[in-house]
Amino acid sequence: MAEYDVVIIGAGIAGASLAAEVAPHARVLVAEAEERPGYHSTGRSAAFWAESYGGPKVQPLTTASGPWLHSPPGGYGERSFLAPRGALTLARTGEEPLLDAFEAEFAGTGVRMERWGRDRIAALLPGLAPDITQAVYEPDCQDIDVGGLHHAFLSVARRAGAQIALKAPLERADHRDGRWTLQLGGQQVTATRLVDAAGAWADPVAERCGVRPLGVQPYRRTVVQLRTSPAPVARLPLTLGIKGDYYFKPEAGKLWLSPHDETPEDPGDTAPDEMDMAIAIDRFSQVVDWTIEAVEHRWAGQRSFAPDRLPLIGYATDQPAFFWFAGQGGFGIQTAPAAARLAASVLLGLTPDAMLSQVDAQLYNPARLG
Repeated sequence: MAEYDVVIIGAGIAGASLAAEVAPHARVLVAEAEERPGYHSTGRSAAFWAESYGGPKVQPLTTASGPWLHSPPGGYGERSFLAPRGALTLARTGEEPLLDAFEAEFAGTGVRMERWGRDRIAALLPGLAPDITQAVYEPDCQDIDVGGLHHAFLSVARRAGAQIALKAPLERADHRDGRWTLQLGGQQVTATRLVDAAGAWADPVAERCGVRPLGVQPYRRTVVQLRTSPAPVARLPLTLGIKGDYYFKPEAGKLWLSPHDETPEDPGDTAPDEMDMAIAIDRFSQVVDWTIEAVEHRWAGQRSFAPDRLPLIGYATDQPAFFWFAGQGGFGIQTAPAAARLAASVLLGLTPDAMLSQVDAQLYNPARLG
C-alpha cells in the first residue's frame, strides 16, 4: 500500500497549484476522478484576471497573484501567463450610483479605476445603446492563459515528486491512528493529511470522509461564442454590466458572451441551457446593435461557492487531518498562485512569505462558518 504525507482530491487548478507548492516539502498524491485533469471548471473558464472580480475580500488574493502570473518563478517557463485586456463596466442612465458604489468598494486598495463617459465608450463599441452613458475602466485587467498555467502547475508538481492519479475517484475514506486509508479507484493508499480540492464535489468528498459539509454550492455559468458583424476589435476590453447581468470579451476575432447566470445545480458534467443562451443574446442586443451571424460554440461550467462566497482555505474544525481548499467560485484561476501559497503555508505550518503580506488568512479560514 502506497504511503503519502498529503493526498489532494482533485486535479483542477486548485489541486494542481497546491500540489506544486507542497510537493517540494512532502510526499504528495493528487487523485483526479476524471481521465484528464481540468475537465470541469478549469477547462471551461472565460480566462481573465480582474482585481475587482469576486469583491474586495477576494481582491487581496488576486492582487498578490498578479506579479507571479506576469513573471512566474523558475520552473514555470520564461513567459508571462497574462496578456493586456482591460475591463469596462457599463452603466445605463440612472445606474450611475451603482458605479459610484463600485468605485467606493475598492477605494484605498490600489485597484486602478477610471471613470469613462459615453464618447470614450462608443469609440470601442460602435452601435452603443443610447442609454449607456458611463463606465468604470480597469486598465490592469488581463487575459490569462489558463491551459498553460494549469499545465505548468502540474509539471512543476511532477518534477518535485508529486504523483498524479487519473480515473481515481475517492470511494472510501477512513481515519484512525493518525492516518487516512483511502480507496481511490483501483488503488488503496494511506496519508497523514487529506486535502479537499474537489471543486463542485467539495461537500460530497467531505461527507465521504465523515467531515461536516460547509454548504459549498455549484452554480452553472453559460458562455457562447458568437460570430458578429462588426467583428469585435482586438483591443476591446472585457465588458460587463454594472448589475452583473452579462459580460463579453473578444477571442480570436469572435465574441465570448455570458449572461452571468448562476443556476444552482448538483455537481456534474453540466451543459448550457437554451434559455440562458437566449437571455445572453438578448442582453447583448441591448448593449450594441451588432448583427449576430452565428452561434459557433456553447459551453457551461460549474462555479462553486461557500455560503459567504469566500474561499475555504484551512483545516476542518471537526477533523484536524482534513484540509479544505475549495469554494473558489469564478476567481479560482486568477487567485491560484497566492491561494496555493497560503494553503501550503497553513497546511504545512510554514511561515507566510512576502507574497502574502497583504492577505488576511483568517478571512478564508473554514472556522468562520461555525
